[in-house]
Amino acid sequence: MQRIAIIDIGSNSARLVITQTYKSGAYNMVYNQKETLRLSQKINKDGKLTEAAFTDTLECMQSFSSMCELFHTSEILAVATAAIRNAPNGKELVLEVKKATGINLEIISGKTEAYMSYLGAINTLDIKDAIIFDLGGGSTELILVQNRKMVNSSSLPIGCVNLTAAFNSKNKITPAVYAKMRKAISTQLDSVPWINATGLPIVGVGGTARTLGKMEQKRVKYFTSKIHNYQFAIQNFKNTFKQLLNTSLTERKHLPGLSSERADIILAGSAIIKALADRSKTKKMIISGCGLREGMFLSHYAPANNLALVTEDILADSCDNALKLYTPDSEHSKHVTNLALTMYDSWKPLHKLDDRWRRLLQTAALLHDIGITINYYSHARHSGYMIENAKLFGLTHKEQVLTSLIAAWHNGISRSYLRTKQYKGLLTALDLKRLGMAALLLALAESLDYSQTSQISKISPDISKKAAVLNLTAATIPTIEIHQLKQQLNWFKKAFGLPLIIKTDK
Repeated sequence: MQRIAIIDIGSNSARLVITQTYKSGAYNMVYNQKETLRLSQKINKDGKLTEAAFTDTLECMQSFSSMCELFHTSEILAVATAAIRNAPNGKELVLEVKKATGINLEIISGKTEAYMSYLGAINTLDIKDAIIFDLGGGSTELILVQNRKMVNSSSLPIGCVNLTAAFNSKNKITPAVYAKMRKAISTQLDSVPWINATGLPIVGVGGTARTLGKMEQKRVKYFTSKIHNYQFAIQNFKNTFKQLLNTSLTERKHLPGLSSERADIILAGSAIIKALADRSKTKKMIISGCGLREGMFLSHYAPANNLALVTEDILADSCDNALKLYTPDSEHSKHVTNLALTMYDSWKPLHKLDDRWRRLLQTAALLHDIGITINYYSHARHSGYMIENAKLFGLTHKEQVLTSLIAAWHNGISRSYLRTKQYKGLLTALDLKRLGMAALLLALAESLDYSQTSQISKISPDISKKAAVLNLTAATIPTIEIHQLKQQLNWFKKAFGLPLIIKTDK
């Protein structure tokens, strides 16, 4: 077991994230700390970092260093971005940090920053072609992604903090001032012609993007506060931007979803996104809660574990990580999954579910027992809760809810489970019917390996004119499994309108 610390000293804020890795190959975050430094505002007329910038950064790094000691971190990876990168005395600050804490703070280039943000986003979002923008306090990184590969990138010296300072946009600004701001942004975007009229979705990384996502969620009364992979129409953002242009700082502080600490810089950050949206002619924005820090971790973790830097299947990888974190007997989970999918494929004329539901069933089956980590009793419900809140990548928010319900109901459908769920209004009668069929297939699969010995090595599901047939191949008569299967016969008849006949070659 090891703990790896990632430190990111940005132009607006500083972050410490500590991630624990396990012998199984799993990993998870165990600590997160954020400090608002506003280094881009602590620059003198010569462009140098002020004494306050030095003092605040050193105090922050000493705090981070103390937490790393308390958590017994084995490695500390620390980087500084635009504010320190662009300051003539940035290297002096790095030396002071080393002297005070022993931490090697690396000043990374805009290209490196863009690449790390790309790694963080591409490994956690199901995107193929897109423009990723990482909008920070002192710079904006733009990345063109085609077929999941980074094919171009650029770092622009404008961010929400330095642009706010340049145009004094903390409070309400006049049309004339906004016109000047817009021209300054446009001049920077002229240097990246590859974003023009792509029509690709834009993927937002950073505090400004997350804040706009939260504001949109509040506006539509979204069923969850999850921000990663939240998607919405760009026109909705443009409507919000119009509202921001006409609000004072005091008024902004009362807007739902907008924190008071970001109210003064949200206008400048939004102006950059508005210009990017107009240039690219995008129709959709996707919010990424993962970026630079996740990319830094993966760039360290993947090579050390002989893994690809860009995973081929983000859902499979995140499921595998959850399985290693919470399930001591992963072989049983994998066997149940294979059994469930075999029935799904063979009985498709019965359930008539599409490939999307196959993926949801597969995910639910792999993780159906993780709730035992909390308590064996009612572990199906516990599994559902854990899946609902797990870091599973490659599913929409609603798909993750559906997956959690398949697992939660694999011991039987319980409508009472939905009583306190905010998402219950999303579920249609058709959703509930499909959930019931998927949960039944999982229940049957678990019954087929109830002893967790893989005694039933093969199944051959079939359909006759008057019944569904389940042929079992086992070394000996699987008495326990057959007994459990019989408990599901009434459920099967109710769901599919046919009786289920169980046959064994023993």
